[in-house]
Amino acid sequence: MTRSTPKSFEAFADHFARIAESVEYVIQGKPEVVRLCVLALFAEGHVLIEDVPGVGKTMLAKALARSLGCSFRRIQFTPDLLPTDITGVRVWARQGGGVEFRPGPVFAQVVLGDEINRASPKTQAALLESMEENQVTLDGHTYPLERPFMVIATQNPIEHEGTYPLPEAELDRFLMRVRIGYPEPEAEIDILSIHGLPGRLDELEPVATAANVRKLIELAREVHVADAIKAYIVDILGQTRDHDHAYLGASPRAGLMLLRAARVAAASDSRAYVVPDDVKDLAEAVLAHRIIPTPEAQLSGVGAESVVTDALSRTPVPKRARV
Repeated sequence: MTRSTPKSFEAFADHFARIAESVEYVIQGKPEVVRLCVLALFAEGHVLIEDVPGVGKTMLAKALARSLGCSFRRIQFTPDLLPTDITGVRVWARQGGGVEFRPGPVFAQVVLGDEINRASPKTQAALLESMEENQVTLDGHTYPLERPFMVIATQNPIEHEGTYPLPEAELDRFLMRVRIGYPEPEAEIDILSIHGLPGRLDELEPVATAANVRKLIELAREVHVADAIKAYIVDILGQTRDHDHAYLGASPRAGLMLLRAARVAAASDSRAYVVPDDVKDLAEAVLAHRIIPTPEAQLSGVGAESVVTDALSRTPVPKRARV
């Protein structure tokens, strides 16, 4: 286990800031989205980006991989995509006279699953084991995935023809859901100016290594979480489950994910302990996609984000979190 010191967390914050700054060199005007994606990386989680086409989802994933010096693969999900198109296949090798494994695109450290809701449920499920267990099992053989391993999946929320909504079990595998949104006018002017020039993504150089990231992941796990913070998280989950507008509230897994993300948020702020604001700031991104509003709430325009916001307002904030 990494021996944590105050300087260790200062180094963590420095690495975190340099990676975020590198990605922002390509993705202008969206610092919070970049921060959440980098945070998910160090929390060993996966990100679902739900947004309209053309706002930089693919560019974000590529910039993150290049900033880390990690391998990157893109999977374009289509209705005819097969599970083996993701995981790989075992085939007979003529020369060796035996069966060999040919890995699929999931065997990369940063994997972009583009338009994931366009593939069949069976193909979507091929990602489940990889996302949860960091491994692929095929014909009774298990193949580990190299750490860090992160899936960034995208889906278009406004196009429903030819799509298969992600089931709750798969949504629960994503640490957080984020929306990039359209940039502010000033940032969009910069985008027109900058991306009219060749190769801004090509200019990126790695500011960290996979080995650095693995060490920092272990360091983030050493961030202290007081019992009062754990109780605060449980109370928030309880509020989502008891909410009048929630058909399905946040699961215990959601609490674990929120705790893991809060640890990284604390470390990125050079702290060795979690404070309530770490939890509050991440609650919507981590919890909202795991909550199903009631049909009446949906008809009234009340979304899962509103349930989370209301749950936070109803939950007393602990005053002494470091005891």
